[in-house]
Amino acid sequence: MLILYNAKIYTLDEAQPNATALAIQSGRIIAVGSDFEVLSHYGRGALRREMGGAVIWPGLTDAHIHLQNYALGLAKVDCETATREECLRRVAERARVTPPGAWILGHGWNQNLWPEGFGTAADLDAVSAGHPVYLTAKSLHAAWANSAALAAAGVNEHTPDPPDGRLERHASGRPTGILFEGAVRLIEKVIPRPSVEEIAAAIEASQTSLWSMGVTAVHDFDRRDCFAALQQLRERGRLHLRVLKSIPLEDLPHAVELGLRSGLGDDLLRVGGVKIFADGALGPRTAAMLQPYEGEDSYTGMLMLDAEEILAHGRAAVETGLSLAIHAIGDRANHEVLEAFAQLRAYERERNLPPLRHRIEHVQVIHPHDLGRLARLGIIASMQPLHATSDMVMAERHWGERAKLSYAWRSLLDQGTKMAFGSDAPVEVPNPFWGLHAAVTRRSRDGSPGEEGWMPEQRIRLDEALRAYTIGAAYAAGWEDRAGRLAPGYFADLLVLDRDPFLMPPAELYAAQPVATMVAGEWVWQRG
Repeated sequence: MLILYNAKIYTLDEAQPNATALAIQSGRIIAVGSDFEVLSHYGRGALRREMGGAVIWPGLTDAHIHLQNYALGLAKVDCETATREECLRRVAERARVTPPGAWILGHGWNQNLWPEGFGTAADLDAVSAGHPVYLTAKSLHAAWANSAALAAAGVNEHTPDPPDGRLERHASGRPTGILFEGAVRLIEKVIPRPSVEEIAAAIEASQTSLWSMGVTAVHDFDRRDCFAALQQLRERGRLHLRVLKSIPLEDLPHAVELGLRSGLGDDLLRVGGVKIFADGALGPRTAAMLQPYEGEDSYTGMLMLDAEEILAHGRAAVETGLSLAIHAIGDRANHEVLEAFAQLRAYERERNLPPLRHRIEHVQVIHPHDLGRLARLGIIASMQPLHATSDMVMAERHWGERAKLSYAWRSLLDQGTKMAFGSDAPVEVPNPFWGLHAAVTRRSRDGSPGEEGWMPEQRIRLDEALRAYTIGAAYAAGWEDRAGRLAPGYFADLLVLDRDPFLMPPAELYAAQPVATMVAGEWVWQRG
């Protein structure tokens, strides 16, 4: 048994919100209270750790991460630069140390922030020394390839656009090197795939980075190889994050045939919902909108699936006990998803099926008429606070007045919506303290756009944001009876902080850092 005492503990347990001590045994908390209560009842023979008044929080969950992409991305060229020129310089630097013919992979570019705008294959050709180069955009909904990469994939002026994507082209019809949405798969299918062993090794190594940010659980949205790698780590005793693992839509028929259900698994790795894409993203302007983008006469983005198509998939999923997790960015996509969920809830009732914990991933902009429907239908809003501060300039540029209901945390909470927060890493950095700062201030870490923040009416309180990273995320995973709080019977997943975020100026929240992180009663990371 381990007792932590002389601490300032925020339990998030309504029965006992604050405490100074807790006792841990077999990976779970068995007692929470004052130093006297816990030490007098459980202290004999226990290992004691005096915390020196340190702040303790429940472990934080990243409720939307691409774990394989994040882990492998730690070795990619960092393309999140202020200029296109700097991105190209980094590619050139990598080319100089890459074996001949090997692929150069990178991530993070955002043409909206580059004075030069989109690049071309020719730009990459000039710095890549013949290597095939493939760089994914920050949004993961677009990519930039050089001529060698296009040639390897057989992509040329005769290549048709796939049904769910688009090749940007020169006037002659020749591809420029920029690919949108499903068109990225034309290149990705020829890039050498990492083995499950390599993915497992990358994920194992990435745990340290996540623990250092206070993350003890994640909801993962990568595909089958990631699931295989996670199972491998679990079997070997090398997985020390709790993972809710989604199922990609293309694997739904296999999951139904096998009878998989959301919640199957154990306390480290369990099955989540079926991931479906309703539209694209804001950055490449592929999010599906009800009205045209600002400055456009008719362009409204790309709707991948309408309500009828989503409902068909949803019926197959709920019949076997699988929930849905649907990516929706634009107001039209969110509307179509909510229309489908309304019909799916009716279908669940008609068939006497349990109401599953369906969720919308992102909910980035929503029409006023749809604002209260998530709460009424019992749909979880899985949102990423850092998207607001990263996207605020783009949102106003492309959505205009509609941006007032983008990243609308306050409005959704006021309607009674259950909310879970994450990062969408590697789209954003998976640091929940940066996310807490964004949710509370609606400001970038440099203070922009000003003291009040962007669309300040959508700011939320720190305690509300913290609940979305803990209690809300646990509810979304079906772990609300064992995670998200520090209470008897709950997982001993926690972090020790270098300062009390509730006493910090909101503008400084991003600077808070854990000094130690515990998962299942074991210290998995300590600073220094």
